[in-house]
Amino acid sequence: MQLAWLAAAILVVSTGYGALMPLLPTWLALARPGAAASDIADHVGFITGVYAFGVLLGAPFWGLVSDRVGRKPILIMGLAGYVASLLLLLAPSLAGLSGLYALRCTSGFFVAAVIPVVSALIAEHTRPWQRARRFAWLGAVSLIGFLFGPWLNAAADWISQGALRGMSAPQVVVVLSALLGAATMAGQIWTLPHSPEIPPSPRPEHVSDKAEGFAALCGLDTLVMFALSGFEVGIMLQGQQHPDLSSRQVSMMFAECSLVMLGVNAVLFFSELLERTAPRKLICAGLLLAITGLALLAWHRAEAWMYLGVSLTSAGTGLVLPVIAYVAAGAERDRLGVTMGGLAAASSVGQIVGSAVGGWLFGVAAQHSYGWLTAPLVAILALVLLRPALWAQQPTPQPQP
Repeated sequence: MQLAWLAAAILVVSTGYGALMPLLPTWLALARPGAAASDIADHVGFITGVYAFGVLLGAPFWGLVSDRVGRKPILIMGLAGYVASLLLLLAPSLAGLSGLYALRCTSGFFVAAVIPVVSALIAEHTRPWQRARRFAWLGAVSLIGFLFGPWLNAAADWISQGALRGMSAPQVVVVLSALLGAATMAGQIWTLPHSPEIPPSPRPEHVSDKAEGFAALCGLDTLVMFALSGFEVGIMLQGQQHPDLSSRQVSMMFAECSLVMLGVNAVLFFSELLERTAPRKLICAGLLLAITGLALLAWHRAEAWMYLGVSLTSAGTGLVLPVIAYVAAGAERDRLGVTMGGLAAASSVGQIVGSAVGGWLFGVAAQHSYGWLTAPLVAILALVLLRPALWAQQPTPQPQP
């Protein structure tokens, strides 16, 4: 029951992100009547970056505080702040443009109290041989939430034409997202314990306990998210690069990306790959897949090759990211919040810079930009191969019969 409610928290914030993003142009049009389409597009990009900046600010802060005062109050505070920031969006015209920026930054700040703290709770309350599957499950739930976001928009549109005719579809989306957040917060209050139930046991030092190893994990997370964000920007711009590609085909590529990553998480959940394979080997395999996929996208313009490139890139990044979280989960209990918060901040840096650089690259180098996105992955692959000690991890102890 506790695990289900923790997964629900990840599902809710991911669904909210996926559902609210398409509404930004509508809110901006209300905040800036008569603004040009290019002006609206610029602000959509900036507000997306501001949300990630809020996560960047909040993740290390909430992680550090949760190590001091406990996970449960911080998680509840994060969900409460998330719900409040959503409800204030019910009147975007009153908030104005600066208010929209502030609300999205605030929402990211409070979401940063949810994702890393949930990860820390899973690591803290789970025995080592159970962690791999539970972290794979969290990754899958996050992707499912992002995919469910557009369906929430469709449901809101139907509700606004029926039961709640006095409200617009965007307002119904906000209310539904807030209700899901409030229900999840109530579930956390009801189920979560105040202290770990699993007693600490002697264990060898893990990668994430060492300053150098933790810095390497954060660097790997940043560079992979940089490449992934640039790759996603490239998919969005495929309609401009290939006039023969329809918006439906571009949407299919996005769906393919999410479904392939979901499939990789499912493999990790149903198998013992994470427990029985050295993290260094999985990281190398994932980086090679992503590099190959980006290279195919850079040099082959045929539709079939593009779909293959999207699949390989998604599979590679979808393999590396859960491995990073799994390795980080081996940190000492009194550092779990800081560790998971640091990783969330590293992801946000990669997302912010990758989106900005990706947009600039595709304006300069077009399709060949995918090739340039392989550069950070090649660099980190070389580091993984040349410095194996940074990624050394003790095998996960199995339960005694």
